[in-house]
Amino acid sequence: MKFDYHMHFEYGDYDERWVQGFFDAAAQRGLDEIGISEHSHTFPEFEQLYYDDLTLDGSTVGRFQTSWLKKNKFKHTLDDYFAFMGRLKSAHKVKTGIEVCNFKDQDAVKKILERWAFDYVIGSVHFLNGWGFDASALVDEFARHDLRALYERYTIEVERLAASGLYDVLGHPFNIWVFNVLPTFDATEYYERAAKALSTANMAIDINTGTRYRYPIKKISPPPEFMEAAARHGLPIITSSDAHQPEDCGRYIDEAIDYARGFGYSTCLRFTRRQREEVPLG
Repeated sequence: MKFDYHMHFEYGDYDERWVQGFFDAAAQRGLDEIGISEHSHTFPEFEQLYYDDLTLDGSTVGRFQTSWLKKNKFKHTLDDYFAFMGRLKSAHKVKTGIEVCNFKDQDAVKKILERWAFDYVIGSVHFLNGWGFDASALVDEFARHDLRALYERYTIEVERLAASGLYDVLGHPFNIWVFNVLPTFDATEYYERAAKALSTANMAIDINTGTRYRYPIKKISPPPEFMEAAARHGLPIITSSDAHQPEDCGRYIDEAIDYARGFGYSTCLRFTRRQREEVPLG
């Protein structure tokens, strides 16, 4: 079966006419089911966690992130989201997910999530020591850090997400490569540690095509070296486009399926109310 479980409405709104484009693209690309995974920064329930965790000082990073938090953020409550998804579910086959950042206070995250009947929850590493490393405006920050130290930090963040027990899927694993800043060292230990932590937590990984068409790396995530570790540890998968525009729903999903098959995968996961079902891939 062919799924896309990672996409966002943030560049539009809760407007059924605009959202219809996601379903149209899904039909054109032969998807059997889609899921929406709104960013946690859509919701005021998570707002304080961003202000607690992000660098917001007078540095280049801090000034950009302070401005970022004030643009198109925290505009719908989770109640708004579930009400809108309820209307969509009356007309479409669609699942209600969420993508949550790697906040320090996982107890606070738990208190928010446990109130809502999500179909699945994606946890994603978006911050490294308060820096949103996947923002193109902050790409120069990579030159100010030792890359091995960043891989260590990234891996620690994956281990923390996994240890929390709150997540079904790790979003776009090791997307630290999005700007073509690639390790010149052997990163195997980091891939192995992350895969082991995810296996212990019974989490899946996200085969994400967003890095194929939205970032300079122009490749599907995760990197092949992590895919090898994931396959060794038997991590299940989802496939996704990380679409932020309707026309990108399902984009390059066939490539994602082929990519996963190259590492021996023949099944993917389908989620309903946090229960997962293994189904044929593609």
